[in-house]
Amino acid sequence: MVRVESPPTDREVPVVRVVLLPVVLLLGATAAGSALVAPAARIPVAVCGAITTLVVAVLTVALHRARRATRVQRAEHEQRIAYLEHRIHSHDAETVRLTKEVMPAAIRRLRVGNSPDEVMRDIVDADAANRHLPKALREQIYQVLEVIDNEEARRDSAQRAFVSVARRVQAIVHRQASELREMEDHYGRNPEVFDDLLRIDHGTALIGRLADSIAVLGGARPSRQWPKPVPLFSVLRGAMSRILEYQRVDLHSIAKVAIVGTSVEPLIHACAELLDNATRYSPPQTRVHVTAVEVQTGIAIEIEDGGVSLSEEARARAENMLAQAQAGINMNDLGESPRLGMAVVGRLSRMYQLQVSLRQSAYGGVRAVLIVPREMITTGPAPGIAHGIGATSRPTSSLDMSQLQHVVPPPGKRKPKPAATGPVPSVAAPAPT
Repeated sequence: MVRVESPPTDREVPVVRVVLLPVVLLLGATAAGSALVAPAARIPVAVCGAITTLVVAVLTVALHRARRATRVQRAEHEQRIAYLEHRIHSHDAETVRLTKEVMPAAIRRLRVGNSPDEVMRDIVDADAANRHLPKALREQIYQVLEVIDNEEARRDSAQRAFVSVARRVQAIVHRQASELREMEDHYGRNPEVFDDLLRIDHGTALIGRLADSIAVLGGARPSRQWPKPVPLFSVLRGAMSRILEYQRVDLHSIAKVAIVGTSVEPLIHACAELLDNATRYSPPQTRVHVTAVEVQTGIAIEIEDGGVSLSEEARARAENMLAQAQAGINMNDLGESPRLGMAVVGRLSRMYQLQVSLRQSAYGGVRAVLIVPREMITTGPAPGIAHGIGATSRPTSSLDMSQLQHVVPPPGKRKPKPAATGPVPSVAAPAPT
C-alpha cells in the first residue's frame, strides 16, 4: 500500500554541513595568508587563523542549535494553536448541537411529564454522541431542566388556583342564574319586576363570562355544556347577551346552519369576547356589524366596528398575543391591566381549531374574522336555543354542586308573594258636610 505524503520542504540540515563551509573557507584563507607573508610571520598568522576558525565553528554550531530550537518551538506552538482551534471548533459544534437538538428534545420530554432525572437518562441512552458529553455540560443541562421543571410546576399550580377560583364563581353564577330564571317565571306578569330581573340576569351573565375567561386562561374548558345543537343565529344572539352594549350589535346575513352541542359554549364565548372588544374600543354612537357566511373551510363570522383602525404595530401586537395564547400564554405575560379578550380567543382557538385574523374594516375600524371549522357545524335539526328565557335555553353545568355547598346555598322553595304592607284601600267614605 502506497502512502501519499507531501514532499519534504524543510529537512533538518546536519551540523557538519553547516560548519564545514565556513571552516574550509577560513582554513583556506589562513593557508593563503601564511603563504603570502614572510616566513617569520607565518606562525602567528596560522595561530590567528586557527583561533578564528575555531571561534567561527563554535558560533556556527551555537547558531545552528538555536535555530533548530526555535524551529521546534515554532512547530510546537503551531500544533498547540491548531489543537486549540480544533477544540474551539468542536466546542462550538457541540454547543450548537446542544442548543438545537439536545435541549429542545429534553424540554419536550420534560413537558410530557418526565422528571429531570428521567429526561437525562433518556437523552444519554438515546444518542451515542451524548454519552461522551463532559460532566460539566451534563450538570448544566440538568440544572436548566430543574429550573424549567420548577417554573412549570409553579405555573401549573397558579393556573390550577385560578381555575379553582373561577369554578367557584361559576358555581355561584350558575346557581344565581337558576334562581333568577325561577323568579322570571314567577314574576313574568309584572313588567317592572321582570325588567329589573332581566337587568340582574344580564349582569350575572357578564360575571359568568369573566369567570369563564379566567378558567380558559388557566387551561380549563368551559364549564357549561349544551346537550343539543343550536342554530348559529341563536349562538350569536347568546354571545350578544354576554356583553354590556349589546344594543349596538346588528346581525346581517347569518348562515342557516347549526353548531353541535359540544362546540356551542366555546363559540359563544369567543364571539362574546370579539364583540366586547368591538363595542369597547369604538365610539358609542357607532354600530357593530356581524355577518356569517359559508366558506370552503366552514363558517366565516365577520365582526366589524366603526372605531379607530389598528396601526401595523397594534395589529402585530394583537396577532402576537393571539399566537402566544395559542402556544400557551403565561399569566405573568398579561401585565397589570390585562386585555383578556385576545388571550381568551387565542386559547379557545387552540382548543377547538378556530382561526382568527384581524384586518382593517370598511367602516374605518377593525374587522375580526373567526373561521369555524366544519367539524363544529351540523345541518340536522337544532332544537336548542342559546338566547332568551325558557327551558330550552338552559345549558347543563359540569360543576359538582355537592362539593360547593359551603359556597353556594342550596335553593329553597319558592316563597309565596308577600302581601302588601301599605294601607288597605276601602270603600270611599261620604264627603263630610
